[in-house]
Amino acid sequence: MQRIAVMGLGIMGSGIARNLLKAGFSLTVYNRTREKAQALLDAGASWAESPKAAADGADIVIGVVGDDAASRSIWLGEQGALAALPPGAVAVECTTLSVGWVRELAEHAHARGVRFVDAPMAGSKAAAAAGQLTLFVGAEDGLFEEIQPVLSSFSANVIHFGPLGSGAMYKLINNMIAAAHVTALAEGIAMAEKAGLDMQTVLQTITSGAVASPIVKMKAQQVVARDHKDTHFALRWMHKDLTYALRAADELGVAVPSVALAHELLRMAMQKGWADQDFAVVAEVVR
Repeated sequence: MQRIAVMGLGIMGSGIARNLLKAGFSLTVYNRTREKAQALLDAGASWAESPKAAADGADIVIGVVGDDAASRSIWLGEQGALAALPPGAVAVECTTLSVGWVRELAEHAHARGVRFVDAPMAGSKAAAAAGQLTLFVGAEDGLFEEIQPVLSSFSANVIHFGPLGSGAMYKLINNMIAAAHVTALAEGIAMAEKAGLDMQTVLQTITSGAVASPIVKMKAQQVVARDHKDTHFALRWMHKDLTYALRAADELGVAVPSVALAHELLRMAMQKGWADQDFAVVAEVVR
């Protein structure tokens, strides 16, 4: 049985780790605070005091953290995972990262003989807990086929977009579209409220008509109820993802004005102190 390590036990990482345990893998976990790991340790996982310790003896190491800086801290340096991974092992990044950092990290891995996969994920905390995530994978063909059974143990849909970096690029595209949908939803709900429309009728129609994208159906009730504290996707992370998406669009020379607007609305919500609430709280900025 392959030995796997998971670094980062937030909402998504904890779900991934639990499903790897359920699949019968030998699992080691690392997190900055041990308290978040306790339930996994009780379920049979082993604890590591550092990313390096987590990677020691592992066949596959999975990173699930917050941003480029956090990713850099778990992979590089004297206590980073790459310091312990042997040649031929596989490093998998499930964090939504900038495409530039993904490519740089892959170079660091390859310099040590470690193979690299970028596999950012889509799905809520419920999907992570149930093993129903979608993964957008960038990897060479042979490596993708090799790693797919492990990825499938915690996801329902594993999509291979092509070589390294392509999964990271698509994830940014996915999230910028989602953010644009939710900011448009916020504006529509605010107009309906100001116009005095019956909001239950509005809600029923928005979630069943032509504009009922999956993300709109997921967030519409929350926006109408003005309840954003059950965080499925924190505002701080969507703001970060749009920052990376705008950077990628600029490098490609693609105009993304609707995404730039969504990014500014999210920034305003961040300035209100709502960083840890669900990103649908952007509706309160519109209101």
